[in-house]
Amino acid sequence: AQAISARRRSKILTAVLKPMSLAFVPAAAPVVGEVVTQPGSLRGSEGYQHPSSPGATQLATSVLAVAAVGVIGARAAKKSVTCRATAVKKKGVRVVEGKEIPWNLFSPKAPYQGKVVKNKIQEHTITKPNSDAPSDANWETAHVTFDHGGNVPYIEGQSIGIIAPGPDKKGETPAKIRLYSIGSSAVGDFEDSKTVSLCVKRVVEVEEEKWPLKHSNRDIGEDKPDKAGTAFPNAKVYRGVCSNHICDMNVGDDVLITGPTGAEMLLPEDPSCNIIMLATGTGIAPMRSYMRLLFNDKVGEDADGTRKFKGLAWLFMGVPYSNSLLYDDEHTEYKTKFPSQFRYDYAVSREQKNAAGQKMYIQTKMAEYTEELWNLMQDEKTHVYMCGLKGMEKGMEECFSEIASKNNLDWKEFAKSMKKAHRYHVEVY
Repeated sequence: AQAISARRRSKILTAVLKPMSLAFVPAAAPVVGEVVTQPGSLRGSEGYQHPSSPGATQLATSVLAVAAVGVIGARAAKKSVTCRATAVKKKGVRVVEGKEIPWNLFSPKAPYQGKVVKNKIQEHTITKPNSDAPSDANWETAHVTFDHGGNVPYIEGQSIGIIAPGPDKKGETPAKIRLYSIGSSAVGDFEDSKTVSLCVKRVVEVEEEKWPLKHSNRDIGEDKPDKAGTAFPNAKVYRGVCSNHICDMNVGDDVLITGPTGAEMLLPEDPSCNIIMLATGTGIAPMRSYMRLLFNDKVGEDADGTRKFKGLAWLFMGVPYSNSLLYDDEHTEYKTKFPSQFRYDYAVSREQKNAAGQKMYIQTKMAEYTEELWNLMQDEKTHVYMCGLKGMEKGMEECFSEIASKNNLDWKEFAKSMKKAHRYHVEVY
């Protein structure tokens, strides 16, 4: 760079600055931590301002300088956004497909201390028990909201880590972090960009004669009622350390947060995209974050009051009991308000059967729409999102192998091609 003549440097800067100037000069400098908006995108954003970043003008200047040098022997000026994103490297940021996203702002050694706040949209416990039997010990799912004061920015599809006091299975105190998919949109349930919500299933395993526990942290007589009132004092019990820590939280309690992290489940920027969502249980969390943005939040609204999202969002959700359905009230509202853009189908495995008498799993429900879904996936604007139990991918293969074969395609190869095109997003456990 030092060997470039002043005249040559001037020409390079002119070449880069000309096509990039519009991308780098916002109408007004964004507030710290605020998303930089760009018209015509699904999220209405191009990047975000890191809390410790310099002002927008300084950022533009530094990027242009780096980009100018990089023009030599390359065609960086032709892709201004990509050039800008890949040129800058700073802590707390990761570049994904040419766009900056917040990344690991807080670590396990230096977590952010947030506080539990009351959520007026959802109750703390959002499921109901089916019985008092040990086999139904895992009935509770909680919606818990943390105030982060705008210091933990994230985008839809990411995760945060929670550090519980412990001890965990290995005896570590505090416990090792557990990652949870974020269940709120980037602006949070209060739409002030200062909160984050999680959808957490309370893990409770109760020993029975035919189901001995490999590990327990409550001996007989030690299990006490949790916040939901559930207890099994007459048996050995294992309670998930982090899930019970979160589900037992009260308003005002402190919480240690790490992250954000995750790039697999991010939404596309194209407002005309189609989104097929498959979720089992708390795998609904990232899907809820999408739907809040697409159908609820002010930030997802155009100036004329219509939604920025112009495509179709289709949700398939699988649960064992209807009492375990999550956010059904929100889904019903979206369907009522946007009938041509939102569809949802539930698969309640222990209460529903298909015409052949088979239990209703997600793939069983999807099989009722095989041709319609297959045709939708042929559209390059269609993205598939899958979150939940590991068997879901196998279910997709069962559902679409036959129709793929009829079209002279192999489903596994077709799914690989979708993944390569960043249209097939999977987060299973």
